[in-house]
Amino acid sequence: MFDDPLGPIEHFSWGEFVIWGEKHSSTATREIGAGKDICIVGEKVTSWKERKGHKLNIDMITGVLNKNVDVLVLGVGVYGALKCKNKVIKEIKKTGILEVYVLKTPDACKKYNELYREGMRVALLAHGTC
Repeated sequence: MFDDPLGPIEHFSWGEFVIWGEKHSSTATREIGAGKDICIVGEKVTSWKERKGHKLNIDMITGVLNKNVDVLVLGVGVYGALKCKNKVIKEIKKTGILEVYVLKTPDACKKYNELYREGMRVALLAHGTC
């Protein structure tokens, strides 16, 4: 679905990311790395634990707040199943994040890499499946 050997996100396919050479995925029985829903801030990859269900709300983005981030890229799933209303984007911008991109996860990976390589202070929250 997405490959970019220059990274930092080198690969994304259903439920699996390779970021800075480390695999992140999960199955019904096992989690590898940060799992299938990820948060990247700076050079740290963690699990996006706040994501619940498929309606994004402001409580789901707490992991990127107050982290010196100017741009947030939201990966809303392979098929865009995670819905994000405009009012949530407005709430995010009230926290000091200047720009928010809401994209299907493969496109979000591409956008994150582009912004990161441009030297932007960017964070990624990405849903790795639907």
